[in-house]
Amino acid sequence: MDLYMMNCELLATCSALGYLEGDTYHKEPDCLESVKDLIRYLRHEDETRDVRQQLGAAQILQSDLLPILTQHRQDKPLFDAVIRLMVNLTQPALLCFGNVPKEPSMRHHFLQVLTYLQAYKEAFASEKTFGVLSETLYELLQLGWEERQEEDNLLIERILLLVRNILHVPADLDQEKSIDDDASVHDQLLWAVHLSGLDDLLLFLASSPNEQQWSLHVLEIISLMFRDQTPEQLARVGQGRLAQERNADVAELELLRQREMAEKKARALQRGNRHSQFGGSYIVQGLKSIGERDLIFHKGLHNLQNYSSDLGKQPRRVPKRRQAAQELCTQRRSALNVRLFLRDFCSEFLENCYNRLMGAVKDHLLREKAQQHDETYYMWALAFFMAFNRAASFRPALVSETLSVRSFHFIEKNLTNYYEMMLTDRKEARSWACRMHLALKAYQELLATVNEMDLSPDEAVRESSRIIKNNIFYMMEYRELFLTLFRKFDERCQPRSFLRDLVETTHLFLKMLERFCRSRGNLMVQNKRKKRKKKKVLDQTVVSGNVPYSAEELEALWPGLAEQLQCCAQDPELSVDSMVPFDAASEVPVEEQRVEAMVRIQDCLLAGQAPQALTLLRSAREVWPEGDVFGFPDISPEEEIELLKQILSAPLPRQQQGTEEGGIEEEEEEEEEEEKEEELQVVQVSEKEFNFLDYLKRFACSHVVRAYVLLLQSYRQNSAHTNHCVVKMLHRLAHDLKMEALLFQLSVFFLFNRLLSDPAAGAYKELVTFAKYILAKFFALAMVNEKAFVELLFWKNTAVVREMTEGYTLDGGSSSCRAAAWSLEEEAQLRELYLTHKDVEGQDVVEAILPHLNAARTRKQVIHRLVRLGLANSVKDFQRKGTNIVLWTEDQELELQRLFEEFQDSDDILGHIMKNVTAKRSRARIVDKLLALGLVAERRELYKKRKKKLAPSSTPGAEGSLQDFGQDPEEEENLPEEESEEEDEIEEFLEAEQAHGNSVLSAEYLGQGLHQEGFSAPLLWLQNCLIRAADDREEDGCSQPVPLVPLTEETEEAMENEQFQQLLRKLGIRPPASVQETFWRIPAKLSPTQLRRVAASLSWSKEQEEEEKLQPELELGSPAEQGLSEEDQRENRAEALKALSLAREKKAGLVSLEEKAADEKEQPKVVPKKRQLLDSDEEEGDEGRSKSTPELGAPVIQKKKRYQIEDEDEED
Repeated sequence: MDLYMMNCELLATCSALGYLEGDTYHKEPDCLESVKDLIRYLRHEDETRDVRQQLGAAQILQSDLLPILTQHRQDKPLFDAVIRLMVNLTQPALLCFGNVPKEPSMRHHFLQVLTYLQAYKEAFASEKTFGVLSETLYELLQLGWEERQEEDNLLIERILLLVRNILHVPADLDQEKSIDDDASVHDQLLWAVHLSGLDDLLLFLASSPNEQQWSLHVLEIISLMFRDQTPEQLARVGQGRLAQERNADVAELELLRQREMAEKKARALQRGNRHSQFGGSYIVQGLKSIGERDLIFHKGLHNLQNYSSDLGKQPRRVPKRRQAAQELCTQRRSALNVRLFLRDFCSEFLENCYNRLMGAVKDHLLREKAQQHDETYYMWALAFFMAFNRAASFRPALVSETLSVRSFHFIEKNLTNYYEMMLTDRKEARSWACRMHLALKAYQELLATVNEMDLSPDEAVRESSRIIKNNIFYMMEYRELFLTLFRKFDERCQPRSFLRDLVETTHLFLKMLERFCRSRGNLMVQNKRKKRKKKKVLDQTVVSGNVPYSAEELEALWPGLAEQLQCCAQDPELSVDSMVPFDAASEVPVEEQRVEAMVRIQDCLLAGQAPQALTLLRSAREVWPEGDVFGFPDISPEEEIELLKQILSAPLPRQQQGTEEGGIEEEEEEEEEEEKEEELQVVQVSEKEFNFLDYLKRFACSHVVRAYVLLLQSYRQNSAHTNHCVVKMLHRLAHDLKMEALLFQLSVFFLFNRLLSDPAAGAYKELVTFAKYILAKFFALAMVNEKAFVELLFWKNTAVVREMTEGYTLDGGSSSCRAAAWSLEEEAQLRELYLTHKDVEGQDVVEAILPHLNAARTRKQVIHRLVRLGLANSVKDFQRKGTNIVLWTEDQELELQRLFEEFQDSDDILGHIMKNVTAKRSRARIVDKLLALGLVAERRELYKKRKKKLAPSSTPGAEGSLQDFGQDPEEEENLPEEESEEEDEIEEFLEAEQAHGNSVLSAEYLGQGLHQEGFSAPLLWLQNCLIRAADDREEDGCSQPVPLVPLTEETEEAMENEQFQQLLRKLGIRPPASVQETFWRIPAKLSPTQLRRVAASLSWSKEQEEEEKLQPELELGSPAEQGLSEEDQRENRAEALKALSLAREKKAGLVSLEEKAADEKEQPKVVPKKRQLLDSDEEEGDEGRSKSTPELGAPVIQKKKRYQIEDEDEED
């Protein structure tokens, strides 16, 4: 569709609006409906914005909408509809298209819409139009909040949006072509706003606490009003020209005059006396042409100075993505009356509105009530009005809302965020760079205001400035900000104005920091260091028999200890609470610290501290009463002394010390196998004394110097202050740090040559002096170092600067950090040594090579040279982790494969392989290799398969229970010794299984006592928790500690009961290990089979109750049984007792399948009765438990226990 031909429906709708006769607009009867139809058409326009373009081409807004707005204001529905339509028509083109289109056709539509918007802006530059808007807005603001309707609030917002849209339209530079002090369309619009009184309404909205909901709209309108202005120019309007300004203008005119005179003189010298046809040809000696001959110059000698090899060449086209960013904002001087109006507006805004409005906007931003990127208006207002306040009449109280450390933090946080987004979002990098520039301007103005406060005559203002500077200079983020911005400066995204502001802000910050350091003497600052450290995590492996005394020495030591123990055992004042046998701050649970407590007792005995050993023994007995490892509760003093003697001579497991130097090869191998290096990034926060020169050295890098030189290249366009900031920083690096060689670069010298040959060089005295200083330093260095001319081709860092001034090493590196080069003889020796030692088993190849080298080399140097020579594939081949044997040879892999095929049908595949393998390696390395070779798919295939063990059936007799409960302490102390860690874990687990079975038997009697005391419900709750944990562990296949959370008052009281807690310890349940834990936990090491066995032991109380109920029946008998003989009654009673015992044993899972089958055949009548009784009790306690607990009549299948092989410690 041709956009210049209006659609028929649109044409009919526009015709139904009305017509203009002279200055009077006559509306049609269907005017309101036609406006609504236009709104509907705009809502359904396509991506080319065809409806918007047709309405703009027909000038509907100029010829119809504006007359309706000004002449038919009394028709409120029509006025509201027209405002809605005008807000839609005047919305920015960027909002219509999302962004500036790159496709030519879409870009054409974008520019066309922009042209119509500029025409709308020119039509709105009328006092009458803004008068109607201001009157309507004034009437609406007169209404109180209780009188104002929702429609009134919508109309207020639409009027503000309409003013915002009109002010947002950019100027058409090609059409206006206005000069300074001339009234542009934007100036005319601002003057209309002033005449209509709309500016006073904006000030009222900004200052009224009841109108804070419009604060962001007001701030956006104000920012668009001052879009082309500079705060310094506005502050000086009407004050006359100062002498300093006049002198600056005179110097600028003199500079231009000098350049003009130099150009005239150069043109006069170029005129030859002879005719141009007789210019002659010349041979330029020393300058080569394309070939090997000297260059032939065919022009006059006066043109030789301008000769370049690039003459006549086609300039290289720079791609768009590599072109430098263009300046977006252009500043101009508006008409005088507009500047006076804006100056008064700024003064009133600072006096009455700034602090309140900025506080409200900041609150909206922090509470995320604003739209995306609205913080840019906040940062613009902060920079503009604080600069105006500083330039007009500096009064810190007027900007106190934004003059705080929180403002610094807010700006720094947004600046860092924009910087990160510019690096990540490359498509919108220039937009993020513009926002970053706004944040940098705000940060610069904050620093300038704080610097101005130092010059205030008020002592309180100077003290506030000192406090702010103390906080700013202390934090590391504020000091590192400028270094980060310089290092990541990108000319393609960030314009030259950003670099100028960055250089000026850095200059101000360094000047303030240097002055602050001089006034303080010493300054303590925060230092954050991110360093990667290698943390050695040692597995808690045990090394048996690590007692540093022989048996004869222990025998000789015991008599003296026995005398002390006999005296201490009879001492009633010996306090048990004086020593704690466990470490409460340790990550190891308390119940697992028994071995450490035993070792501590042994250490006390070896040190001759008998009282401490006895106290530790008694304290440990109270903490760990289960198993009677530390003796019976009522143990006699003589038995205690005998127990201590056994502890003294027992080969207890000890932690392997990382500092021990073992001479045995096995210990070294185990130590290296246990060390695991974790690379962690640790942020260390500390304080240090600040050194200004050390901080300045951070700027001595090529990135910073190149950015400064880039800005210095436009020294003619720069202001005098900008050039001073550049030269001051370069002077700091060259003179203060003695690093002149940083500027020894060809592009810098080319710039210096252009500067020194400038006819107006007299106006840049500071630059000329610095250029001569650098050139003199270079030529002085060139007399000593002939390579300095070659170094001109490269940018340099501090290491190269040191080499240029102090001398080069053999391979071009500094002698302190570079090693000598490898000679051919050394490489041949290294190759021979590597081939000799690479096949030797049980040793580190690199460690074997190092002692035989002629020259002193480090391990790292040897490894890198081996990789470079092609003798190794990677540096990782020589990493020392796990074991000294790192590389698997082909023979070793074949041997491992053969052993696996030989023992893959056995119960312990891994154990047989480790016993028969030739090169001894750890379990973890063998498992990894089996997985790498594809012999097994997962680790569980290598688990050790245990055959089912049937626990001996026990009766609840007193002797058997006491015999199981009171084990000999020697059996607990003499732990089995194995050669590797995994075998120790397996044997400890088997012992735990046996001890657990004994504790289950003893727990039955505790459960009986608790049942008699009224703890039936808590026991049932505990049993349900254990069964649920067993079911979950079977389903998930992994074990995690499960907390026991009491949910009723009855269970809470039971968990606080000492006897109930003793029962929990007997069952293996872990108490809270630290202050952070509140509940008891079912340990992860208990298997589902063990949990069900423990849960079954808690059913003893129910069966005892049933036995007590059956006992009178067995004694009295039923009426049918009373008629039987005494022998028959005795036989029936024995059968009932046997059935009851059998049911209890079946519940505990402690009877074999054959006995169960036989008993079921013998007792077909009594067993179902008992089964029914027990099942009914279970259903009352937990309905779902019957699914997981096997029925008594069915055979109980015990699952085989598999042991998982892992490198890491078992987590509890």
